[in-house]
Amino acid sequence: METREFGDIELRRVREHVWEIPQEGEMNAPARVLASEALLDHIGDDKTLEQLRNATHLPGITKHAICMPDGHQGYGFPVGGVGATDTTDGCISPGAVGYDINCGVRMMTTNLTYEDLQGHEEELVDALFEAVPSGLGGGGVVKGDAETIEDILARGMQWAVDAGYATDDDLAHCEDEGFRDDARPEFVSQKAKDRGRNQIGSLGSGNHFLEVQRVTDVYREDVAESFGLEADQIVVLIHCGSRGLGHQTCTDYLRRIEKEHKDLLDDLPDKELAAAPAGSELAEEYYGAMCAAINFAWVNRQLIMHRTREVFADVFDRDWRDMEMRLLYDVAHNIAKKEVHEVGVGPEGQPVRDGDAVEREERELYVHRKGATRAFPAGRPELPPAYADVGQPVIIPGSMGAGSYVLRGGDQSLDLTFGSTAHGAGRLMSRTKAKQEYWGETVQDELREQEKIYVKAQSGATVAEEAPGVYKDVDEVVRVSDELGIGDKVARTFPVCNIKG
Repeated sequence: METREFGDIELRRVREHVWEIPQEGEMNAPARVLASEALLDHIGDDKTLEQLRNATHLPGITKHAICMPDGHQGYGFPVGGVGATDTTDGCISPGAVGYDINCGVRMMTTNLTYEDLQGHEEELVDALFEAVPSGLGGGGVVKGDAETIEDILARGMQWAVDAGYATDDDLAHCEDEGFRDDARPEFVSQKAKDRGRNQIGSLGSGNHFLEVQRVTDVYREDVAESFGLEADQIVVLIHCGSRGLGHQTCTDYLRRIEKEHKDLLDDLPDKELAAAPAGSELAEEYYGAMCAAINFAWVNRQLIMHRTREVFADVFDRDWRDMEMRLLYDVAHNIAKKEVHEVGVGPEGQPVRDGDAVEREERELYVHRKGATRAFPAGRPELPPAYADVGQPVIIPGSMGAGSYVLRGGDQSLDLTFGSTAHGAGRLMSRTKAKQEYWGETVQDELREQEKIYVKAQSGATVAEEAPGVYKDVDEVVRVSDELGIGDKVARTFPVCNIKG
């Protein structure tokens, strides 16, 4: 059996692109890394593998903890990590969801071609930068009062429809139709609500962006047609999350867990994995607050899309409906959802790894996806009618110089990853090191001169932090996903205009 060693961690090769950390000691399950040899070298460079092994100590974790091909070190739980815990005798972990609850991406299609856009790039990037609030702190498309923020947290994108910022068609093409009915705004602190009120419809900073792209390659014509994609088409990609509201919500519940469930915390190898026991009052309150923050993030991206439609209408002097600016899909990254999956069970009915199972049965699980994308294949009841027979759209952004991908949920995803795949290229370099290696203005100039990509940001430091060289090879990440059958390549896109915070 082929093995790889990274410090005190030994990985055993299960098959092509699948590596396992065997279960031993206090681990409640084995851990698996889905990566090529090249990507595995990067994943082993930081604490990703240690964090993945630590995650297997979470109570009720089922089958195995998983690291996606884009995995890298995070807070407690690795970014690119998936962990499913039993909702009856397991736990829910804010650390395995992340601070930016429902950080996610949406793609909007148009009937414009790259030729239609040429000559308008600079005007468009300037107009988008002016119209869409970005950067740290406050500022949004709308300023919400107390009633507005409560309504958004409770109703998600339905609020945006009623307020004139969304259409019923937008809802029909969003994960969960842009609404988590488990949302409980009363469990979101006032401090979190206050932070969110002035950020409704804003990109924020860091790796969040709005990018105008052109479709360069189509790999599965039939699926692309179902998604409304074709070569040379202009699309828009929006990547952001729940901003300060989500960050504060995560912080609030991590602090509460430290006080109310110290016994569970003391049993974990890393306190950043802080978790609340399934069925506890704190677990139920966190789940309700998290779902409310999920609703907020969907509205946040919807308002940015609304403003983008207005900008396109101004720049091209056409109604956005005439340009067929439709939502292809919106999918969440940082999230824990109650989902029903088939798992192996032992003689006493407890979930076990498949090799030890005496039978298989359906169980409700908290599926934690931190920097991972849900990737359900055709047939899952959660899919919108438009994609029920073709599979869920999956959107994987690359760096602003490398392009992005549209995939569809693969047939092997439910068995291998609880219906999940990667969420992006994954960082290679810390933000601090990136600013030492790159100069923002130089990156902007090179992208424009060499690739005809127009980038605008609040500062040169932001551009340096997000330079193409600080990310893994998104082509390799997607290749592994496609070859494993967890996310099938449909189309590739390449940047034209990009705005960042």
